[in-house]
Amino acid sequence: MWLLDQWAERHILDAQKSGEFDNLPGTGEPLQLEDDSHIPEALRAGYRLLKNAGCLPPELVQRKEAVELMDLLNGIRQDDPRYQELSRRLTLLELKLRQAGLNTDFLRGEYVDRLLQKMNEG
Repeated sequence: MWLLDQWAERHILDAQKSGEFDNLPGTGEPLQLEDDSHIPEALRAGYRLLKNAGCLPPELVQRKEAVELMDLLNGIRQDDPRYQELSRRLTLLELKLRQAGLNTDFLRGEYVDRLLQKMNEG
């Protein structure tokens, strides 16, 4: 064990003995670990930093925009003048996502509603 590791471990044990970790928020509750196995190991720390800072990776921004466009399209009639423009934008986004190797099935079916709700919560 490196000297720095030993020093840190000693301070952690001292803090535990003195009760500094008692009554912390979430004490006794299971950890809420996120599954980041789909993210390459070299990118995980960076993605976690971006997420904690409230930033999304470009792919997720495009996915969110595509879901919002689909929602707008579902809310207007096909003879509305805006429909064609929104439809073109959605088609372009779908193409970009597919070119990036991402699946666009999330734009079809009830999954869209759940995904949009989850994005709005975060």
